[in-house]
Amino acid sequence: MAGTLLRKLWESVSNKQQRPKERHGRSSLGAFDEIPWDVMMQILKVVGPKEAAKMSTLSKCWRSLVSDDKLWIFFLHTHTHTQHSINWEWDSLLFSETHLRSAYPLHTTTSQPPPHLSFMRIYSQRMQVPGSIIIDGGSGYCKFGWSKYSCPSARSATFLEFGNIESPMYSRLAQFFATIYSRMQVKAASQPVVVSIPILHYDDTESAKASRRQLKDAIYTTLFDMNVPAVCAINQATLALYAARRTSGIVVNIGFQVTSIVPIFHGKVMRKVGVEVVGLGALKLTGFLRELMQQNNIIFESLYTVRTLKENLCYVAYDYEAELLKDTQASFEAAGEGWFTLSKERFQTGEILFQPRMAGVRAMGLHQAVALCMDHCDAAELTNDGAWFKTVVLSGGTACLPGLAGRLEKELHGLLPPSMSTGITVIPPPYGVDTAWFGAKLISNLSTFPGPWCMTKKQFRQKSRVSRPW
Repeated sequence: MAGTLLRKLWESVSNKQQRPKERHGRSSLGAFDEIPWDVMMQILKVVGPKEAAKMSTLSKCWRSLVSDDKLWIFFLHTHTHTQHSINWEWDSLLFSETHLRSAYPLHTTTSQPPPHLSFMRIYSQRMQVPGSIIIDGGSGYCKFGWSKYSCPSARSATFLEFGNIESPMYSRLAQFFATIYSRMQVKAASQPVVVSIPILHYDDTESAKASRRQLKDAIYTTLFDMNVPAVCAINQATLALYAARRTSGIVVNIGFQVTSIVPIFHGKVMRKVGVEVVGLGALKLTGFLRELMQQNNIIFESLYTVRTLKENLCYVAYDYEAELLKDTQASFEAAGEGWFTLSKERFQTGEILFQPRMAGVRAMGLHQAVALCMDHCDAAELTNDGAWFKTVVLSGGTACLPGLAGRLEKELHGLLPPSMSTGITVIPPPYGVDTAWFGAKLISNLSTFPGPWCMTKKQFRQKSRVSRPW
């Protein structure tokens, strides 16, 4: 009721009020001159961003009042785009607008936003951002949806093996993207697209570089042939780091087949420092749980049931030996198969990340691979403070296992000398299995999107003519 009265008062005065004249050397607020500044701010909040922006044209004094950052921070806090979206998470919005606005080079400060950042302008620009289609694909599962929505529209098993560069890549990509657009019931030409690229071809060799270029070019070519207006192709690890509101750190991505430990400095994957790879992924953990269940005569019908039990009952022990002495029995009802009860299998499954030999895998433990990556980062001396690699962000569905972040942090403190281990923080997947998708969402909703982050068809063709003879 109070809001309605304020609106009517505002409309009455603003309709009658001519452009205020300068009085005694200063701008006037007209009929509102006698109202305290803080009350005026409350009125502006009630009338909303559209009417508030109109009032900024009346005089310098109005412009000064309306452009107050606190007012537009309030609007950014409370505004929603559609009934399907959620309020912008303020910390993520502030991070993205502070660090990611210009793409590269990224802003690296972690304190207050730069002085030139106008939240009124940011609000106005974000209202005009077209958003995008986000496709977070991989060798296991794909998440896709609208960037303006609160979560992916759908998830499905990926029928495309991104890493197989000998296959007819273009035709498989075309089928892959066409299927997604068909399921979303949207025309490819209507929106920009942000595509995540799995971390593949890990080395810094010329051969690996050529393979990465081939994959990325195939993605651009396929999408531009479908008339997508602009494309941003960026690797999953970097997106996961952005979702954690960081631009530098180490991302541990537990994928379908393997686990990659990726050092990222100011948004760039540091392959020269070294990406570590462990031959353990989600599929191996599911397979190991299946073996444990078979050994204990637990009957099941499909591997999907085993995966469901892994996702709902399994966890990582903080102290494996101590956990063996506890009663860890728990039950879960799997659709169509009834109740299952697991005990030690619950934490033995995740333990192979730290003790791969339990599953017959000859590989480093996850903690050893991360420690080795940190050692390489420290030796590279990329910054004076040497702390950029001490934030570890977990990513991938298996990385959501409860207890994994705490166990990894504990093991790293035990492996590394105090000079390196002090300050290490391991962050669980900030948005669960959708972490990389949310990193893409940050980029897609930037006030500067698609601008610096995307490539258009014209830019791609010009780049192709310059860099490749064909």
